[in-house]
Amino acid sequence: MATLNQWVQGARPRTLPTAVSPVVVGTGAAIGAGTVAPGRALLALLVAVALVIGVNFANDYSDGIRGTDDDRVGPLRLVGSKLAAASTVRSVAFGCFVVAGLAGLTLVSISRQWWLIAVGALCIAGAWFYTGGSRPYGYAGLGEVAVFVFFGPVAVLGTVITQSGPPSPLAVIGAVGVGLLTCAVLVANNLRDIPTDAVSGKRTLAVLLGDTDTRRLYVALVAAPFLLSALAGLRSWPMLIALAALPLAFLPARQVLAGADGRALVRVLGATGVTLLGWSVLTGVGAALSGVL
Repeated sequence: MATLNQWVQGARPRTLPTAVSPVVVGTGAAIGAGTVAPGRALLALLVAVALVIGVNFANDYSDGIRGTDDDRVGPLRLVGSKLAAASTVRSVAFGCFVVAGLAGLTLVSISRQWWLIAVGALCIAGAWFYTGGSRPYGYAGLGEVAVFVFFGPVAVLGTVITQSGPPSPLAVIGAVGVGLLTCAVLVANNLRDIPTDAVSGKRTLAVLLGDTDTRRLYVALVAAPFLLSALAGLRSWPMLIALAALPLAFLPARQVLAGADGRALVRVLGATGVTLLGWSVLTGVGAALSGVL
């Protein structure tokens, strides 16, 4: 049986910035619009965290039963390592989706944005079918598209809508930036796994592009949000605060361009998550101040 520490590793805590960041940016934009709703923000955070942990365990299960994780460099996988029964990991994933669904329904009922129920159902379906089902879209090079949509516009703007109503242009810019940096986290992960994914038939975007172009894509995804911050600063100068996170992006980008591979890319993945969180916190602060200054 897997230990508690191994279950925590299986939840992949390095990916949690992808859950926190959209809520931080969305809440900052809501505050900038004149609304302070900590209860709704916490519910949105619970939805996001439960979904991310759920998709991590769902991927563990689906990749494990397919044999994709039999020879893997990176975070612990419970099924692939045979530390936990596949059915148990699947049940934990579904349990996380239930928690996300219940928190989401509570948030929808408070905000009266009933149409978001359909969006939430789509998010859960997207989380499962990323690597689950007979034709997972993550095996067809579409993972980055889904990550951008769900972690960017859906998560950020959904947070705004449930707190303050229609999103501002600054919220949209923040949503795009979060989506791009979250894609960078996935690209770093898939860059590391190109050798094993190619052998197992998992045709991620990294496998399709190849090593060199995937590294270029990573750098572009990391750099683009800072360009968006500069452009947003033309509309509202507090948005320039996010540029203070730029030093966080230098080291992982340099390592990727220098050819980091294997376990070195595990560290790059963690550093990319820190970059995402740093940029998002500062963008959220800038968006909040934009409504005051």
